[in-house]
Amino acid sequence: MEAQRDMWYTSRLYVDPKPDLPNNKDGVRYKESMHPILEPFDLKGVGYTANRYISPDRQDDTWLYMPSLRRVRRLSSSQRSDALFGQDIDLDSYYGYGGQIPWFDWNYLGEKEMLASFHSEAYPAKYCEPPGDFIFCDNWEKRKVYVIEGVPKMPQYAYGKRLLFMDKETYFFAYSDIFDRAGQLWKVVLNQWSFKHKATPTLGEEYPDEMPYQPSMTSVDIQLNHATRSAEPSIKMPGEEGWYFNKGAEAGSTEEWFNIADLVSTGH
Repeated sequence: MEAQRDMWYTSRLYVDPKPDLPNNKDGVRYKESMHPILEPFDLKGVGYTANRYISPDRQDDTWLYMPSLRRVRRLSSSQRSDALFGQDIDLDSYYGYGGQIPWFDWNYLGEKEMLASFHSEAYPAKYCEPPGDFIFCDNWEKRKVYVIEGVPKMPQYAYGKRLLFMDKETYFFAYSDIFDRAGQLWKVVLNQWSFKHKATPTLGEEYPDEMPYQPSMTSVDIQLNHATRSAEPSIKMPGEEGWYFNKGAEAGSTEEWFNIADLVSTGH
């Protein structure tokens, strides 16, 4: 469990000022930060913050904070493919793909029909019984997807390529298959989605449009036979709304949140 926030500097549609934040001298596209992590216990206090820029030629600025070492570590764009906090997921794999589009060569491979979860009902996520408890148990359905191949341009990147399976109706990713440099399947990222006006019939704010809730994400390391699951909100907090859309400063998304000083201070 953690507090994750995003703040867009351009293409703002809902929160004033619109459409762009003034005085954007650094050319920021958006900033994101996830800190502090509260569970599991061995990750308590860790976090990251990152800036993405308008220029496609400019690499992200990303910092990790490890309270056990009392150290902030800066990551290059290629290091965003490294396992995050000892888990099976990496920064560029969040939501299926969270990396810089210009730093990959992309190929459209076609369309196919796959089973995916786009109308889940359990909130927080409900997980299957062992030994399949790494994956959520909910509604699955046939979805038509685009299949897109991405090959990194950076030689230091951990992966050889990614296959992204993008839902044709929503443009959200159902899966991401990640291959090593030898061309062998390494990891699979599975996303659970639910599109609705509020978190549950009795919980959360009601939005005029259906919003994209993501109750769970699972990253499976095929080669190590290991998996990491993440529930948002935590399954230990069923009364938490979990997701807040287009709230700006009301939900804590201010410029002060997205800096190293706040990353360190909240991690203690």
